[in-house]
Amino acid sequence: MRGSPLRILVVGAGIAGLSVARALRLAGFRPDVTDRAAPNDLDDAGLYLPGNAARALRRLDLDGPVRPFGQVIHRQHFLDSAGLPLCEVDLDALWAGVGECRALSRADLHRVLLSGAGGAVRHGAEVSGIELLPAGVGVTFVDGTRTEYDLVIGADGPRSSIRSLAALGGPPRPAGQVVYRSIVRDGPVVEEWTALLGQRSGFLVVPIGAGRLYCYADEAGTELPRDPRARLVELFGDYGGPVPEVLEALDRVQATTTDEVELGRWYRGRVLLVGDAAHATAPTLSQGAAMALEDAVVLAESLRAASSVDAALTAYESRRRPRTRWVRDRTRDRNRTRDVPPALRDPLLRGRGDRIFGEHYRLLLGPL
Repeated sequence: MRGSPLRILVVGAGIAGLSVARALRLAGFRPDVTDRAAPNDLDDAGLYLPGNAARALRRLDLDGPVRPFGQVIHRQHFLDSAGLPLCEVDLDALWAGVGECRALSRADLHRVLLSGAGGAVRHGAEVSGIELLPAGVGVTFVDGTRTEYDLVIGADGPRSSIRSLAALGGPPRPAGQVVYRSIVRDGPVVEEWTALLGQRSGFLVVPIGAGRLYCYADEAGTELPRDPRARLVELFGDYGGPVPEVLEALDRVQATTTDEVELGRWYRGRVLLVGDAAHATAPTLSQGAAMALEDAVVLAESLRAASSVDAALTAYESRRRPRTRWVRDRTRDRNRTRDVPPALRDPLLRGRGDRIFGEHYRLLLGPL
């Protein structure tokens, strides 16, 4: 169907939606992209992209535009809560032949994807209704306008309205973590990805270029604190390593809960879910953006190769499910280690933590 005049709507202009729009344009399609949020309504945070994300960006011909942003990450350092070494992962060796790992501002990646998608997004356009037609989808927007499409792609995140409107699933399941995010300026010098592991909590610091650090912390729970910064100080005030200086330099802290989405199927009729709308997990393995980028590549390939939309959606889901299932299962595996007392966990990590953590990505080293 390469270059066919399919009418395609992509709902959501985040990483998943813009990646899909870019991939479709490269395949000869011209999708409409809508988002219910206003332009520039984007809370900035940092983002760590493992090697498989870099490979997907190459396939989207966006590796060049991304290269000026952020910082290449060569190693992961795991420390205990006092700041003493547990293990290291050599990322260059782990992802050799796949792609380099990079940490950057989420806003920088968003701008690159927006430009790559053609830049035309209809903002403030919220979908209020979906009608499954014999060979298409009727879409009604909140302003009362109605349009028919051959394919609607829901890329609107873990709390997807398209998922609900298409009867593909209900609300996401809480993954059981409260996460804290912040970008720190004028903090300590941290040259590589550095995580300090406590019990049922952890603190990560990643350089994202221009002297900035992306800070990510989490704790087990589902209740958001009233004062996220104060809670961070309470949780991690006795940690070692770079944490004391980072806490001192903190300004604005975002706190959210994590979601998990597990569905029996990702499409119904001509409505398809991609990215977190279809398979969200806790961000423990830093695979959310990578899975969205991979989704985009595979979806465009499936549409280009198939003889019909229905055949393309079947091929797409059959290719993507094993990888997203792997990410979900390995995320759960790593999260379970939070409940292991440090007295038992830390000696194990000092002995073979590099192999344990590297194994979590084994399937993702292979081709899409």
